[in-house]
Amino acid sequence: MATTEECRAALDKLSDNMRGAEGDVRSATELDRSVSCHITDLDVTFAGRMADGGIDVRETLEGPPRERAEIRLAMTGDDLVALVGGELNFAKAWGSGRVKLEAGLRDLFRLRKLL
Repeated sequence: MATTEECRAALDKLSDNMRGAEGDVRSATELDRSVSCHITDLDVTFAGRMADGGIDVRETLEGPPRERAEIRLAMTGDDLVALVGGELNFAKAWGSGRVKLEAGLRDLFRLRKLL
């Protein structure tokens, strides 16, 4: 089982990858939205902002998100680490319910470029 520190490191790596993206993927990263990522098996939520092409995690909270972010993710820590490491396909994980992504319709269309 991934630790809170490993999950935070995975989110930092994801942010770095987003900042280094080009083309259509880069345009998808240029949203300015509140973000939360609930790690279900650890019952920890990372909350922050997607801005300037990356994710700025501002808080690590015990339990589920306290506020409804504009972009909401939920998954196990192992799935987060596997996604960022390229070992788990996001679309398949999302389709099977292993990963939950909630956002407005317009944001979902932009975010699909990241997948």
